[in-house]
Amino acid sequence: MLYAGPLVLVMLNRYPYNNGHLLIAPRRHVATPEALTREERITIGEIQALAVERLRLALRPDGLNLGANLGRAAGAGIADHMHWHAVPRWNGDTNFMPVVGSTRVLSQHLEQSFALLAPHFKAIDTALS
Repeated sequence: MLYAGPLVLVMLNRYPYNNGHLLIAPRRHVATPEALTREERITIGEIQALAVERLRLALRPDGLNLGANLGRAAGAGIADHMHWHAVPRWNGDTNFMPVVGSTRVLSQHLEQSFALLAPHFKAIDTALS
């Protein structure tokens, strides 16, 4: 777990699309954003911005994808617990591999990604104040 706050969690995706692929989730089991409290929505928005900032500092991606899959038809693995993805992207990364080869190409082990990102997430509580 990179960050565990009272309302929001940030973790590396166990099945990442790219190095540093984060999941940002409310602690409460909620299926859709309109079910979140105002405080949860505000906190999640702040955590998303801080997570993007830390991904840029730690990994220097050329871009990022930030989004959520709502419902099973949209690709949600657990339809009753929504989360957002923050996926670092680099020019020339291997988008075609999952489609053509049914595989993913990652240049970094999950534990290496965690070790690189963890120091950047230690002070998130201070940044939220």
